Amino acid sequence: METKAVAEVVEAMKDSIAAVAVFAARAAGHAPGSVSGRASLAGSDPLRDQADAYLDGLAEVARMEARLAGLKVHFAAGYADAAETLAAPARSPQEHTMHEMSLIAEVAGVLTVSERSAAALLSDARTLATALPLTLGALQEGMLSWQHARVMCDETSALEPPAAAALEAHFLDPDAPRAARGCPAGELVPARFRAKARSWRERHHPVSIEARHRRSAADRRLEYAPDRDGMAWLSSYMPADTASGIWARATEAARALQGPDEPRTLTQLRADVAADWLLRGVAEGTPSPTAQVLVTVPVLSLLGTGSEPSMLDGYGPIPASMARRIVGEGATSFLRVLTDPRSGAPLEIGRTSYRIPKAMRQWLRLRDGRCPFPGCSNPSLDNEADHLLAWDDGGSTGITNLGQPCPKHHRLKHATPWNPVDATRDKPPGWTSPSGRCYPSEEQDWEPPDLAPLGGEPPEWAPQEWVLPVREPLDWELEDLLEDVDSLDRPLPVDPFPEWASFAAA
Repeated sequence: METKAVAEVVEAMKDSIAAVAVFAARAAGHAPGSVSGRASLAGSDPLRDQADAYLDGLAEVARMEARLAGLKVHFAAGYADAAETLAAPARSPQEHTMHEMSLIAEVAGVLTVSERSAAALLSDARTLATALPLTLGALQEGMLSWQHARVMCDETSALEPPAAAALEAHFLDPDAPRAARGCPAGELVPARFRAKARSWRERHHPVSIEARHRRSAADRRLEYAPDRDGMAWLSSYMPADTASGIWARATEAARALQGPDEPRTLTQLRADVAADWLLRGVAEGTPSPTAQVLVTVPVLSLLGTGSEPSMLDGYGPIPASMARRIVGEGATSFLRVLTDPRSGAPLEIGRTSYRIPKAMRQWLRLRDGRCPFPGCSNPSLDNEADHLLAWDDGGSTGITNLGQPCPKHHRLKHATPWNPVDATRDKPPGWTSPSGRCYPSEEQDWEPPDLAPLGGEPPEWAPQEWVLPVREPLDWELEDLLEDVDSLDRPLPVDPFPEWASFAAA
């Protein structure tokens, strides 16, 4: 960070301190009115203005913490550079290691933290100062938290500089080719940002996901760790499709045991079911349902022509070979989805197994990928289709008026003023809080298909009608749902590959 940038951050800190003082005065009742821009009459509701001031103050403090983190990065990286310059050149690897240990120990002593924490800070500071200028700039401006910056450091580790710059630009440069859509990176909770960054990294890593998966699969293992109060942790590192199937099957079995006379929670039931299966096989009286796992497979990858990663619901990209194994060894149903070759977004669910209510639920899963509430990671199989504007209030049964909140946030919507808004055919709903704040939706990171196996050109079976036009938004009314699909007056896209089922079976 240059001296001018430091001065700008310090000035911004002064402005933040002044703003926090205003919010504190409002919260104390000394300065009624809103400086946050929301439409509320100054002093018309003192208690509401006080509540808004507390929230505004929290938001401003979060920006101050981000800017302070930017300054800490500047000072940590600057000290590391200065200390290395002052030290005599190392005459051996051992002497270089001792210099590094001394540097870490000095920072740990100044900050009163462990040497491990100091080493992590110095590593991240060097990465941000030398390799991630967009991330450091967003941190200085208070647009990203320190947790977001650390996620970016983690997900760009082991990447070559051009690949790291591309990942950073995708999320932080709105002018980048196919920049991330929807909620800005800094407005995602860090766990959701990590999931999106990891997913993008998996798809664009210079080493194929097939090669990385083969290498990592050799490290599969089961781990046991004692804990307090007579408890312990049992965890397993295994291929994603296996883990997702086990989780889905245990969840379905736990749900089947729920009832008015069952005192255990879903979480407790899931653990008890898994214990019964592992210790006694399928225990008597314990349901053993088939796991339901959703996987989106590009057609060329399914046919073995391409190696484009597939998407496992609730996880992210998986190797094409894993997706083909899922299809070949256990898939009992297929759902045909046409996607826009320019963006990768779904265009329409095909006619092959077309039942409107089911198709609309599947469309919601494709559109949302998870519960659309801010920060929630509940996968789509656990969620419930719900009208955004209630039917009794005049809401239609159409894609643009449907969401799929998880049970927890479904209850929150009906029991509190939290309200989902502004869904479209391709975008999940955002949410408006009781205080009137708006939280934008986290959209899917669709990408166009990889046509490299076909020489970079659309396949012969992709007619012009399919490649170019964008259809009108899909928004069926309830009466449409009651009619047979052939009677709908909205034409479906031309099916570019009607023999897909025969190829998939082969």
